[in-house]
Amino acid sequence: MTKKNVLLVGESWVSSANHYKGWDTFSSVTFHLGAEPLVKALKDSEFNLTYMPAHEAAEGLPFTMDGLAKYEAIIISDIGANTLLLPPDVWLHGKTVPNRLKLLRDWTQQGGGLMMIGGYFSFQGIDGRARWRRTPVEEALPVTCLPYDDRVEAPEGIVAEVLKPDHPIVAGLKGPWPALLGINEVEVKKGSEIIARLPEDQGGHPLLVTGSFGKGRTMAWTSDIGPHWLTNDFVNWPGYAKLWRQSLAWLTSK
Repeated sequence: MTKKNVLLVGESWVSSANHYKGWDTFSSVTFHLGAEPLVKALKDSEFNLTYMPAHEAAEGLPFTMDGLAKYEAIIISDIGANTLLLPPDVWLHGKTVPNRLKLLRDWTQQGGGLMMIGGYFSFQGIDGRARWRRTPVEEALPVTCLPYDDRVEAPEGIVAEVLKPDHPIVAGLKGPWPALLGINEVEVKKGSEIIARLPEDQGGHPLLVTGSFGKGRTMAWTSDIGPHWLTNDFVNWPGYAKLWRQSLAWLTSK
């Protein structure tokens, strides 16, 4: 079986901390990968996942349509637009390079499957810093971003409502689903389909939205790929792997 090539862009970060112990102090730096649950879920599946952490994406995401064409689906998760707009050649050396946000839009229009997964640097993100609003990538997505901090934090937990239980993405995923701890708030574009959302008494915000752009399919999942917005119960849920495998199967169907 020939596997479908999928690219995941983002889902990594570096944390620095200062430690104070009486008179003495020291600093530490740690590196984190946030997509291990998805990597595990796609193991031995029909998908060949390339995981491109955020620090590699600045120069690693292809600058040509031919470079993008080897992927049938591209997932953008928890990485701000600036990383793709300001590679070192632009930021440090004052050179011109192709605009990869336009390339991603055009790649989708030509038949690629584009997905954005939520997080602090997805959609508009924390303090509005993810900056995907009014970008070419937003043009291709089935939702639009808000112009400000779009996080909906829910420490009490929210159980999603599945509106289209027969849709191929969620088929066989019987509820109730495990709780979520947050999402990015978005607005659904005309013609897009809401597959799952938050309950009306908790805002009714979209969770899973599908759409099309040109010849391509698009999807928005407004919660996380793993903790913290996905609870450990959600990540360990037998439906977790099924949800992502069926999402990619739908996204790459022609």
